[in-house]
Amino acid sequence: MKLFVWTVAMLGATFFVILGGVIALATPVASSWDTAPVRFPHVQGSNLEKQDFNLPSDFQGQHNLLLVAFEREQQKDVDTWLKEMKRFEEVDPGFYYYELPTIERPNTLMRWFIDSGMRRGIPDRKARERTITLYLDKNQFCAALQIVEQKRIYEFLVDRSGNVLWRSEGVFDETKGVSLQRALGEHRP
Repeated sequence: MKLFVWTVAMLGATFFVILGGVIALATPVASSWDTAPVRFPHVQGSNLEKQDFNLPSDFQGQHNLLLVAFEREQQKDVDTWLKEMKRFEEVDPGFYYYELPTIERPNTLMRWFIDSGMRRGIPDRKARERTITLYLDKNQFCAALQIVEQKRIYEFLVDRSGNVLWRSEGVFDETKGVSLQRALGEHRP
């Protein structure tokens, strides 16, 4: 009998824990992103044409879409955004986009190996010019941009000063495209 009561009690407790988790997930929670302005941190990187950049000051556009990836396997997710970029360029002449592979600081030999491999893997010169590899402390970088996990890609629309005007995460879909289009329209001079 005691075993039966204990089992029923445990099942009941498990039910309420699961129910509480479902309610918590369904309840919108205001995050610091909702209240605090976010700026792209000052970082240095080089593109695959061996040109050095100090970011955000070296971003070329009035509006710059940054596609931030943390793992090689995320390139397919980045590609979903790349094939949509032409439509944003046509609407906003001040729009530029960059791929930012973000990697924990390796030693010099490993950095050369990674850059050489990416350079060989990207035959298009324009694509190599807009791919700026960031070798840095990823935890600091993620904290500055309020990135909570590195298992997906992140997209940031920033101005020349590094002010984050819009953000998203994951693969491109039409809802995100409309949202980005709206943000571009809202931030025109």
